[in-house]
Amino acid sequence: MRESIVRAVAGTIVLISISLAYFVNVYWLGLAAFVGLNLLQSSFTHFCPLEKILDKAGVEPASSKSH
Repeated sequence: MRESIVRAVAGTIVLISISLAYFVNVYWLGLAAFVGLNLLQSSFTHFCPLEKILDKAGVEPASSKSH
């Protein structure tokens, strides 16, 4: 569940960033770059700030069962 939330939030922020870059200012692409870099670093370090926030909010990680 938590992994789905992380992916959904990251995808939403990237799409919002692209829309803002198109309609407002190209510098909003920096937000998409930040999200992409954060996803890349989390694949190596296994540290994701959003996962820490979801932990504190009480969102349980996905179970180890296959769906």
